[in-house]
Amino acid sequence: MNSELILVNITGADRIGLTAELMEILAKYDASVLDIGQADIHHNLALGILFKTDNKKSGDIIKELLFKTNALKVQVSFSVISEEEYNDWVSRQGKGRYIITILGPQITAKQISAAAKVIAEQGMNIDTITRLTGRIPLDESEKPKTKACIEFTVRGTPRNIEEMQSNFMALSSKLNYDISLQEDTIYRRSRRLICFDMDSTLIKTEVIDELAEKAGVGDEVRAITESAMRGEIDFTESFTKRVALLKGLDVSVMKEIAENLPITDGLERLMEVLKRSGYKTAILSGGFSYFGNYLKQKYNFDYVYANELEVDSEGKLTGKYLGDIVDGKRKKELLRLLAQVENINIAQTIAVGDGANDLPMLSEAGLGIAFHAKPKVKAEASQSISTTGIDGILYFLGFKDSYIS
Repeated sequence: MNSELILVNITGADRIGLTAELMEILAKYDASVLDIGQADIHHNLALGILFKTDNKKSGDIIKELLFKTNALKVQVSFSVISEEEYNDWVSRQGKGRYIITILGPQITAKQISAAAKVIAEQGMNIDTITRLTGRIPLDESEKPKTKACIEFTVRGTPRNIEEMQSNFMALSSKLNYDISLQEDTIYRRSRRLICFDMDSTLIKTEVIDELAEKAGVGDEVRAITESAMRGEIDFTESFTKRVALLKGLDVSVMKEIAENLPITDGLERLMEVLKRSGYKTAILSGGFSYFGNYLKQKYNFDYVYANELEVDSEGKLTGKYLGDIVDGKRKKELLRLLAQVENINIAQTIAVGDGANDLPMLSEAGLGIAFHAKPKVKAEASQSISTTGIDGILYFLGFKDSYIS
């Protein structure tokens, strides 16, 4: 049998049953569908169908499709595809696929153009573009409350993936939006464990600074904290010095601080969706277990690992801590341990943090996200969120508002 490969492109106003009516014609002539894709943008349809048929039937199929599309008031075009073109297309399906997510309070043409240019420079082709967020408000007063996110599915092998990642990170800073580049593997679609830093990640403060204010040593402790988070001094050394300055503080102040913690925007939404979707969640913190356990109870985290402050018989902090310090190295170890406990591949893990001591776990996780991070951390991280609340993580995981609203 002599066969033909025909590509049909249909555009116009969408309506219920349109695809079904067109496919009925192909079914009538026993055509084989080799590829099909459809998108709907503001009630306007773009439908492509590549089919194979006996060349004796192709004329009748085209004629009936012309009559039907005219009746449906949509536009149609036909292209004959050679076997060589088809085989070349098939060979490209084996190339790598990447997901590029861009996220911000709003997405502009300038931002999309810049991202698309980087993709093209790497010799890669955009297969699909999908909007993950809901409607974009026209009222300017509403925009500060919203997020905008689109996702590119890109095919090909980057000429230099490190350069591509670096260019994206530079764009995110220059144009004030966040860009995620992830290889589209089975693991990306089956993340199961997400581990968070606590201070300046789940909450908008460093708890040790809050304790220091109550102890009257706020300036001294804050200076050490900031130096440590910038990676200028060793975390263990800085932690020991800061805890020592808390000596004599009444333990009762911890309850007051916990009940007034400034929670990071979007945390409640993030945790509700993660738990509903079956994720295991953990707090791995260089802060203190009292506050980690408070958040665990409030937001239903599965695990908490943090530092334990020593308290004397009179209910005062001794200026010492119990057990090993949860520093950057320990966070990385705990991430691997929890992956083993949950019986998952390390590629199925996510880590989120803001400070230099989070970098080991960010680099170890299948997906490491620097959240509103210090410049040094953002520069070394593969993924970063700086323009939205912590629920922006959901879009990097591929969630759509229509799934989770």
